[in-house]
Amino acid sequence: MTARVVTLDLDGVTDKAGLMDRCARDLRLPDWFGRNWDALADVLSDPGLWSGDGVGVGEETVVVVRHWDRYAKARPDEWATAREVFAQASALTVALALGGSS
Repeated sequence: MTARVVTLDLDGVTDKAGLMDRCARDLRLPDWFGRNWDALADVLSDPGLWSGDGVGVGEETVVVVRHWDRYAKARPDEWATAREVFAQASALTVALALGGSS
């Protein structure tokens, strides 16, 4: 099985609004994305959003989250929610880059 890798770069993100905007931009989420936790959970678990756009049959999408450490320190409760949403994503795999800044 091959994987398509997408980077979610949180460099400079220090709040939920910034996280949602960066998710929309880096993950190329649809215009109707609601920029809230439930909407993020929905899009990360919608196989229809991750099976097109050049993704081949049997090809997995892996999202690598980079530079997440500042956000985690600035908003620990929000970061805990984001990690939970990422962990429950069923249409793709989300991985945190080691060290947060690597």
